[in-house]
Amino acid sequence: MTYDLYIGDRTFSSWSLRGWLMLEKFGLSHRTHMIGLYSGTMADDLAPLAPARLVPTLRLPDGTVVGESLAMAETLAEQNPDAGLWPKDASARATARWLCAEMASGFAALRGACPMQLQYVNTGFEVPEAVRTDLDRIETLWAHAAKFKTDGPWLFGAYSLADAFYAPVCARIVGYDLPVSDMARAYCMTTLADPAFQTWRAEGLKSVYDPFPYDMRVPTRDWPSA
Repeated sequence: MTYDLYIGDRTFSSWSLRGWLMLEKFGLSHRTHMIGLYSGTMADDLAPLAPARLVPTLRLPDGTVVGESLAMAETLAEQNPDAGLWPKDASARATARWLCAEMASGFAALRGACPMQLQYVNTGFEVPEAVRTDLDRIETLWAHAAKFKTDGPWLFGAYSLADAFYAPVCARIVGYDLPVSDMARAYCMTTLADPAFQTWRAEGLKSVYDPFPYDMRVPTRDWPSA
C-alpha cells in the first residue's frame, strides 16, 4: 500500500514538512510529488486533485484525495492502527490530538512574523509581543504533554503525530533564535537532529532561490549542526 503525497518547497513549506513526517517517521510507503509553490504553477499542479487547493495533499492507494493535515493524520492513523501514529495511552492520545488541533488553528503571530526557512539562523530578530505570547502558549502545551510522557525524548516519549505537527515550530524557534526555555530549546534541537528532519532539509537545500523569499534583513549565522 503506497500513498502519494503532494508537497511544496521543502525549505519553506511548513505544512508539507508535517505531511511528509506523518508518512516517513512511521514507515508508511509513499511517493512525493512537487507542487510549484513558488514557481506559479501551484493551481495547475493541484488541478487533478480538486477540490484540494493547498499542500500537503494526500492521495490514498484507492485514489481518494485527502486535504488538510488533520484529516490526513486521522486517516493515516485509521488505516495503519499498528504504526503508532498516536500515543498508546488514551489520555496521552487525547492530549496529542488537542495539541495537533491547536497547532493547526493557532499561533498566527508566530507563523506570520517567522515564516519557516531552513537555510540559516536569523540573529538580532526583533520578537513582536504577539509572538512571545504564542511561544508562551506553546511552552504551556509542551509542559502539559510532559505529564503523560513515557521514556523517550519526544513530547509524549515515543515519536507521535504531535511531534510531526510541531516540527516546523521547532524550526522557527531555532531559525529566528526565539526566546524559549532551555527545556523547549532542547526539544527543538532533538527535532532538528532527527535523521528524517535532516533528510528533508538536505533535499530542500538543493534548490537555489534568487531572491530568497524570506530575507528578514538581519544578520545570520549557520544552521546548527547535528
